[in-house]
Amino acid sequence: MSVVEQYARAHILTDADLPDQDDGAIPVVLRYDPDHDPRGVCVALPGRGGASGVREWTFSRALLEQGLRAPAGTGDVRVWPCGRVQSVVELHSPQGCSVVQFETKALMRFLRRTYTAPAQPVAH
Repeated sequence: MSVVEQYARAHILTDADLPDQDDGAIPVVLRYDPDHDPRGVCVALPGRGGASGVREWTFSRALLEQGLRAPAGTGDVRVWPCGRVQSVVELHSPQGCSVVQFETKALMRFLRRTYTAPAQPVAH
């Protein structure tokens, strides 16, 4: 399969070390690489200091999907719906906690792409 990468805008609800934006929105990269982890998805948040400040979390694709309908997760990553059009992803690391709000349709579009990505031919 091919890598699915999608850029989304999100609002940071916590974490003072993230870049300042006028409207509070930041660019987030959502990535699915079935060759690396067929069950996981990656969320990459920018931090201060440009590319060197990027922080990534990899977690279950099923957790993301479940969290769009009802609160899910108990460890470093939690996901829950927030009203009818927003979803929240809470990400914990030794550096702190980031609570990120997405448009649910952006996350659903990303998930749909991970399930419909064309398979790459397997060399024998």
